[in-house]
Amino acid sequence: MSKQYDVQAIIQFSTQLLAAAGLDDDKAQAVADILVEGDLMGHTTHGLQLLSPYLGEIQSGRMPVSGDYEVISQRAAVETWDGRYLPGPWLIIKAMETAEAMARSCGTGTVVIRRSNHIACLAAYLKRATDRDLVVVIESSDPATKSVSPYGGLAATHTPNPIAVGYPTDSGPVLLDVSTSITTNGMVGRLHKQNSQLSHPWLKDHQGNATDQPGVLFDEPKGSIMPIGGLDHGHKGYALGLMVEALTSGLAGFGRVQAPTQWGASVMVQVLDPEAFGGLKAFKRETGALADACRSNPVAEGSPPVRIPGERGLALHKRYLQEGVPLPEGVFEALSEWSERLGVAFPDAQ
Repeated sequence: MSKQYDVQAIIQFSTQLLAAAGLDDDKAQAVADILVEGDLMGHTTHGLQLLSPYLGEIQSGRMPVSGDYEVISQRAAVETWDGRYLPGPWLIIKAMETAEAMARSCGTGTVVIRRSNHIACLAAYLKRATDRDLVVVIESSDPATKSVSPYGGLAATHTPNPIAVGYPTDSGPVLLDVSTSITTNGMVGRLHKQNSQLSHPWLKDHQGNATDQPGVLFDEPKGSIMPIGGLDHGHKGYALGLMVEALTSGLAGFGRVQAPTQWGASVMVQVLDPEAFGGLKAFKRETGALADACRSNPVAEGSPPVRIPGERGLALHKRYLQEGVPLPEGVFEALSEWSERLGVAFPDAQ
């Protein structure tokens, strides 16, 4: 059983580690908050497991520790930023604030970011908007990486390209965060390190055979991750993946054509204010009615009740705030090395 840590203590520790590495205080706080939020919601491949790699990015100079993004295009409800590979969580929070201001005025606001550093768990941002009765859409791709193959193809052309959406209802928020591929790079990488296999054959080897062996993504010639739908219906995930590329790198005007070599992201952040459309009350009534219909839907005998996207994460969030958040396998060891190197004391487990 993993040790569990007081949430505020582990956030403070993470913030201090990042600050000790040289990151501006506001950026360190944003990164720590989002990484811990990922673990609180159960997205453990995109929580504090990323803190050690982020510290490595800072140490190497690939993640700037100070400075600001550059606004390269601006209209009433649209902005495009060059993120300069600044910390992704800080950039996304800033983008959400900017998009919200536009949405309060225009009904909608969109910020597209080129050259962001990695942005961690998309689900970790959503409640910031839904708590304010807003709708948020976040999409992301990494033009420096290829791990997902097109439907029917053998060679990887793009990334898992997640789509996250959060919106309020009368009975709590709906929070969805799905990759357009069957699994993520983070999960495949974790299982590869653990010498484990995937629970289903979600990958293809270089000859197109379905496999559950993570090694095909690392061996030469490389295999690939399949789009959502797999061998049968992968055309759906493939199409969604292309859409995300268009709305991120395409709109940002920077992506695979420029062939960047640095770990990063092209991102779209869009916020909508339901009050500017059919009205907030009507919006929440409609979304709430459907959510309630799903929750009360009959299920097969012995099956659990239907859940709404985000319910499990919110339940874990509530539990971990009370009991402490567990660290995934290997995270304590990785952060202990940074703790000693940077002179920041690791908090005691609860």
